[in-house]
Amino acid sequence: MNAQTENSSSTPLVSIAPLIKVLDQFSADRDWEQFHSPKNLVMALTGEVGELAEIFQWMTEAQSREAHTDPKIAQAIDDELADVFLYLARLASVLNVDMDAAIKQKLLKNAEKYPAQMVWGSSKKYTELLKK
Repeated sequence: MNAQTENSSSTPLVSIAPLIKVLDQFSADRDWEQFHSPKNLVMALTGEVGELAEIFQWMTEAQSREAHTDPKIAQAIDDELADVFLYLARLASVLNVDMDAAIKQKLLKNAEKYPAQMVWGSSKKYTELLKK
């Protein structure tokens, strides 16, 4: 089965509906909807991605690959990844984005931009590959 066949199937790749329900209730219970504009959520998401990046900032490539083996660093990584995911899910909820559909569509676009036989072993952006 290729990526296009897999991605177009009715089987969900991601299902965050239960999480969105919990996050929506969490926000409602605290009267935070007033603060959860798309702009504010994107700013918060960006901050959390920055905190995740900070963990890895001065590590070598090898250290970054082993970072999760240190319990203290592993907990920090887990916390920041969770924060990123939570803000992303809340943003999807506020914008009424079906993440499963959006992800399937994006995977199809990526498969078209980056055909395996053309990009094998390359880190070049698709626009660079087209210059050949």
